[in-house]
Amino acid sequence: MKLFYTGPIINVEMLVMMLEKHGIVASQEFEDPNLPVDEEDLNRLAKVLVPEADYDRAFQLFYAEREDEL
Repeated sequence: MKLFYTGPIINVEMLVMMLEKHGIVASQEFEDPNLPVDEEDLNRLAKVLVPEADYDRAFQLFYAEREDEL
């Protein structure tokens, strides 16, 4: 698995769901797993991991400039 994104858990959960809609099985984990779990802390840092084989496709989907949007 390769690190794809690090950010607030609220964004991580949405990104994982969007990746799955495109057929990319992603996983998430907290940046610091030793912190106590607080279900209401939506800003806690987490990471999105994608399989190395899917990394380039995920990057194209979410980070590449879209020329067709002009």
